[in-house]
Amino acid sequence: MAEMTLQAVPESLDRVLEFIDETLERSQFPAKVQVQINIAIEELFVNIARYAYRPYVGEVTIRVKTEERPPQVTIRFIDQGKPYNPLKKEDPDVTLSAEERKIGGLGIYMVKQSMDEIYYDYLDGKNILTIKKKAD
Repeated sequence: MAEMTLQAVPESLDRVLEFIDETLERSQFPAKVQVQINIAIEELFVNIARYAYRPYVGEVTIRVKTEERPPQVTIRFIDQGKPYNPLKKEDPDVTLSAEERKIGGLGIYMVKQSMDEIYYDYLDGKNILTIKKKAD
């Protein structure tokens, strides 16, 4: 398992993506899957950076574990910000036009649609959001 801890600020996103990409490339994940994972990482990390500690700044730990059989990756975000379960947010009505839809929620909806599993826990004062994606 690879792990990094850094400040939860939008400017750290490039370092996070580089860390994830290096791990996935070592495990020979297909480029298409890496793109899907990167989109999910960007959405989740930026939300943590913008809202978890607002108006202050805190840290986020990212853990990445790859498995060979079946080939898959598990990515976990851990922060000590305000408790928030993004999975409880109602999915947007994607049948409506952009003008008719309420603002917000589309990013986490995209993550839920593109990942094989996503779940949230709040343990010992920490938000723990986990995503899993198979390499197929």
